[in-house]
Amino acid sequence: MQSYNTHVKRIVLLLAIMALVGYGAKKVLTPSTFGEYGHYRGAAIEKEANRPLKHMTNYSCKSCHAFEWEIHEYGKHKTISCEFCHGPYANHVKDGKYVGRLPVKKGLEIKTLCIRCHNKEIKARPKDVIKTIKMPDHLKSQHVREDHICNQCHHVHAPLRYINRAKKVLGLLTGKEAGNEGR
Repeated sequence: MQSYNTHVKRIVLLLAIMALVGYGAKKVLTPSTFGEYGHYRGAAIEKEANRPLKHMTNYSCKSCHAFEWEIHEYGKHKTISCEFCHGPYANHVKDGKYVGRLPVKKGLEIKTLCIRCHNKEIKARPKDVIKTIKMPDHLKSQHVREDHICNQCHHVHAPLRYINRAKKVLGLLTGKEAGNEGR
């Protein structure tokens, strides 16, 4: 007598073989430290801790660039990393020794860099806008040519430094603003 359920037996056998192969692959391919500290590879913590640092904080630049750091730290751009404009710290200093020169932007490079943030209004919430300068609207409102480069009026590390100093000389700053003229 012929059996009509051989196809079911074949499917069950195929599923059993697939399950055994999958279990074997999991045992062979799963790292020994997997699950040691949760649902990830425990050895990854040591591997990441031993990876050489490429980026540092602005404070790392202070020992050699104290003048620029001071201007930057108290300026409107204090929350922007030095590396945002100049590149990774590791390209400049390694093991406390100078290893290479970081780029200093000049001319149109400065404007291109500024436009990375100042090309639009930054939306904090659907209806709120973070106070920022929007190019080229700013140049138009100041009656300046659109090919004007930002550092012709602004100090790149503290954008209001030159503006407030000029206002102080002209007697246009009052109270708190006068005390922050260098910022």
